[in-house]
Amino acid sequence: MSFSSYPDYKDSGSEVMGWIPATWKLLALGRALAQLVTDGPHSTPEFVDEGVPFLSVDGIQEGKLVFDSCRYISMQDHEEFKKKAAPRYNDILMGKAASVGKIARVTDRKKEFNIWSPLALIRVDQTKYKPIYVEFCLKSNELQHQILLVSNSNTQLNIGMKDITKLRLAMPSLPEQRSIARFLDHETAKIDALIHEQKHLIELLQEKHQAVISHAVTKGLNPNVAMKDSGVEWLGTVPVHWIVGKIKWYLNTASGGTPPSSNLSEFYDGDIPWLRTLDLNNGEVDDYEVTVTQKAITETSCRIVPKGSVLIAMYGGDGTIGKHGLLRFDSAINQAICAFLPTKNILPKFLHFFVQFYRSYWMIGAESSRKDPNIGQDRIGDHLLIIPSLFEQQGIVQKLTTQLQNFEALSGEAAKLVKGLTERRSALISAAVTGKIDVRDWQPPADESAFDEEVHQAGIEAPV
Repeated sequence: MSFSSYPDYKDSGSEVMGWIPATWKLLALGRALAQLVTDGPHSTPEFVDEGVPFLSVDGIQEGKLVFDSCRYISMQDHEEFKKKAAPRYNDILMGKAASVGKIARVTDRKKEFNIWSPLALIRVDQTKYKPIYVEFCLKSNELQHQILLVSNSNTQLNIGMKDITKLRLAMPSLPEQRSIARFLDHETAKIDALIHEQKHLIELLQEKHQAVISHAVTKGLNPNVAMKDSGVEWLGTVPVHWIVGKIKWYLNTASGGTPPSSNLSEFYDGDIPWLRTLDLNNGEVDDYEVTVTQKAITETSCRIVPKGSVLIAMYGGDGTIGKHGLLRFDSAINQAICAFLPTKNILPKFLHFFVQFYRSYWMIGAESSRKDPNIGQDRIGDHLLIIPSLFEQQGIVQKLTTQLQNFEALSGEAAKLVKGLTERRSALISAAVTGKIDVRDWQPPADESAFDEEVHQAGIEAPV
């Protein structure tokens, strides 16, 4: 696809925006362009199980509003909070704290919701400007760069409301805005569909990845082997000659500690690696960020565990518990990690595959006064372990290694394609909303239809 340029350009006066078509204007967001620029209430409401959706910045995902995991507030609080910000159809929401610059437009006429202070609300003057065009502008590389330049960081990146109003957009005539919006809506939808296909492929490969591990470490590689009841309902049957028992019967475990930060010079920046749960990558651990001294080992609860240990995160709730890694060097660990120490009867790689299979089962039966129960070494020791013969372990490791390498290669290619498509999408948006390409005469292919804003706003489906 190739497009011509505009016949004449002028210097926009902005280093970020560069040259723009001679007939376009560079406008600040908060002057003639927007009728309203505000943010959500800064007070914290009382959240309820059911009520009015209350979005924060995490409610913007991949350029769209997502309500699946949002919190809710009462109608009474909603009535009070919407005095400051009441999102409505075609308003544009922008992340102004933490995930600064995330952009999404309200596309549902009937959805009633409210927003929190990390979100800014931009209401465009629709007599002069198309909200969908402004949305594309704000998603462009040039505007995202402007946002980054005026953002500041204390504990997290944020942008002030006054700085949002000063953001400058390249604005063509109203008919041109509509033409550009039609073009971008059509072309980005095609790119988004390709991205969705590749992401779906990655998800399927991840599911297959887990499925082949689960089958291999619980059923083996011989489909004709005699089976026995494991005694565990969710596990079902296992090969009749495999050992089934508690982890503590067959493995020694260890944990570690954290040296006091008050003695940084004595306990840290030594020669001994020290691992935390955030260092676990669900694969082979062959790198580290923090080191401790020999004094930390001898005078605190730090303990070195050997290469070949399988590490498991014990704390942090469902999102962290069960994170794991196969250790490829001797290392100290902190108290949030449990190490399965090497044993002559179980191959480290097989044990690591088993732990990968087992991650979703650690919390079975966990009870605690904590909102997110942890698992300790005692609970881990009481969990299940399945042990094939060493010969079978070797075969399983070899088979899984080959299969998973193939899955990873396919996933890598899909991820590479997603990255390329995402970059193309951004480049196309930027080229169109800065006038680098002229799409005024663009029409969709004869066998395709394009977004029609007037039809869309009338609530009527466009004819196919």
